Amino acid sequence: MRPHRRTTVVAASLALALAAGPLAAPVFAASDARPSAARCASTPGPDREALAAALTGIPDDEVTAALVRVGGAGGWHGAAGVRDLRTGAPALEHGRFRAGSTTKLVTASVVLQLVAEGRIALDGTVQEYLPGLLTDAFEPVTVRQLLTYTSGLRPGRGLGDTTEEMFPHRFETLTPQEVVASAVAQGPAYRPGSQQTYGNIHYTVLAMLIEKVTGDSYAHQARTRVFRPLGMRHSSFPAGTDPRVHGPHNRGYEWIDGELVDVTEWNMSDRWAAGDLISTTADLERLLKGVLGGRVVPPALVKEMLTVPFDGARYGMALERFTLGGQEIWGKSGSRPGYATGVAATPDLCRTVVYSVNSTDARSQGLQIAQRFAFPAFTR
Repeated sequence: MRPHRRTTVVAASLALALAAGPLAAPVFAASDARPSAARCASTPGPDREALAAALTGIPDDEVTAALVRVGGAGGWHGAAGVRDLRTGAPALEHGRFRAGSTTKLVTASVVLQLVAEGRIALDGTVQEYLPGLLTDAFEPVTVRQLLTYTSGLRPGRGLGDTTEEMFPHRFETLTPQEVVASAVAQGPAYRPGSQQTYGNIHYTVLAMLIEKVTGDSYAHQARTRVFRPLGMRHSSFPAGTDPRVHGPHNRGYEWIDGELVDVTEWNMSDRWAAGDLISTTADLERLLKGVLGGRVVPPALVKEMLTVPFDGARYGMALERFTLGGQEIWGKSGSRPGYATGVAATPDLCRTVVYSVNSTDARSQGLQIAQRFAFPAFTR
């Protein structure tokens, strides 16, 4: 563990913890979301011993709470740590948390529903749907390129590059419109479709497109088209600039200038459709199974989601492809200060995993967190 300077209050807290609308959108004809034991017999894992070991010893310097939910053929779930370092109350297994960039899976689902309805075309352009948003410096940018992170748009303005830099500005407002305008002003980074660069900016523009095409708010479209059909009753978006996590939740902490600081309250308005979802592990499991099972995205478009745009690309639409133990797995991670989240599944849904980890260095420890809390779900 890294050495840190601690104030008396923080040290005491850690010691205490260690001691203690419109009609619902149509649901599409889905593939079997409950894989049979026979069909999934060759799927390894989960490694229950490794998962239990991952939760042992929490809270520690790196994690204050962790929630893990494994589904498919052979499930497992567990929780460890504390809800609040001041009281030492145990972590809430069904608590809400900031889901970070897993929000993009919701955004992609709404866009693809609109594609299925013929209201958006994957090869339609931003210039067509949002005239005036991009300058003449940009070649035509398609909806498909936004979904696959190949639009060539540069990152927009932010409130800092690290948690330490952002913390003093955590209650300030930076609107998505300001973020996009600052990105556009820099000009394109490359010709659309020629490279893949992961970033929030692509999905911020997609949410603008959703609102323009539907004449409705992104949040309401997400609730109507995704949350309600899938029974995601504990998922929501912050109301405007509201910095709170409403409902039962585990508090988030980060090391800032050598002190463990509560970072739970934070204005996430600039992340919007790219990263401001609040959810639970059970709801994100419903989302993962609902999307890949073809319930909220037509099966033909699910295949589009799980297709990388060119050799060497890592991402399809929202989701990233990787291989573990010889298995093809698609997933999405996300982080906000104090909260690291991940969802992953085999395409046949024989194995799924969702985790929420209250990491004290959430933005920098994504791979290590996934290795500790998600990889054992796919190995034996």
